[in-house]
Amino acid sequence: MDKGNYTPVTEFILIGLSQYPGLQSFLYVICLVMYVVILLGNSFLIIISILDRHLHTPMYFFLGNLSFLDICYTSASVPQILVNFMSETKSISFTRCALQMFMSLGLGSTECLLLAVMAYDRYIAICSPLRYTIIMNKELCVQMASWTWIIGCLNSLVQTTLAMIMPFCGNIIDHITCEILALLKLICVDISLNVFIMTIASVVFLITPLLFIFFSYVFILSTILRINSSEGRKKAFSTCSAHLTVVILFYGSALFMYMKPKSKESKTSDEIISLSYGVITPMLNPIIYSLRNKEVKGAVEKILGLIPLYPAVALLFLEICMSVTIK
Repeated sequence: MDKGNYTPVTEFILIGLSQYPGLQSFLYVICLVMYVVILLGNSFLIIISILDRHLHTPMYFFLGNLSFLDICYTSASVPQILVNFMSETKSISFTRCALQMFMSLGLGSTECLLLAVMAYDRYIAICSPLRYTIIMNKELCVQMASWTWIIGCLNSLVQTTLAMIMPFCGNIIDHITCEILALLKLICVDISLNVFIMTIASVVFLITPLLFIFFSYVFILSTILRINSSEGRKKAFSTCSAHLTVVILFYGSALFMYMKPKSKESKTSDEIISLSYGVITPMLNPIIYSLRNKEVKGAVEKILGLIPLYPAVALLFLEICMSVTIK
């Protein structure tokens, strides 16, 4: 097909899971509830980490970045998914599709790097506790967090630009979001460069951070096993268990999605898996980090301790407003 015969695409049609209307209605309710939990849970974790001085540590600084990232990541795709589940047209404009792809790729890549940075933080905390405050100073933490966002967004910018400037032979995306693997199937010209860059990105943002996390925990585990007291081992391991759980959930679904062989029969499962790491993991992150975490529980108790003051303040404000109105 000559390039002159290509029809300019102004919008895309997302037909993922459209053959299962009953499932779409069920997923709409589930995704809506999960999205609300994501917004509330991650926002609450950010707020308490800011309000409580005891949580002004590198660990909670990176955790705040992770919570903010999860809010942005889900907000890039979940609202559009909810609209499409209840809509018959299921269309999305070219610009919004490109923006959705950019944000999903960029924030997903950033999370891969951020989890590796958090593993390094736990490695220093366990293996070099006496030098922890010196090594993990404020400047280094800000630089590490900033570079994860910058590198992740640069990767997304390159991949999104290369994909969206290509000529498309159609506008029907067989997926629930503007996912790059599904979009590449619509391109009518050679996509060897796209595939090459995506392969490099998979190594850089999936394999390399995962290997770094693995070796970090090898050293962490060897250090924990050398601790004499069982209480000390338990305390050291509890500081890493939440991060390790999040890593398993995120990388497990991401690797299964992007590294396994593709087939037509696995299309529906791929869409469900994309919902898994796109919605379920961000929802579980604040729960995992709050569960059995004494520091977070202590901060929550302090905030909840102020709640009895709110009705009194609200009543006083109401009385003032009523008195002004009567006058």
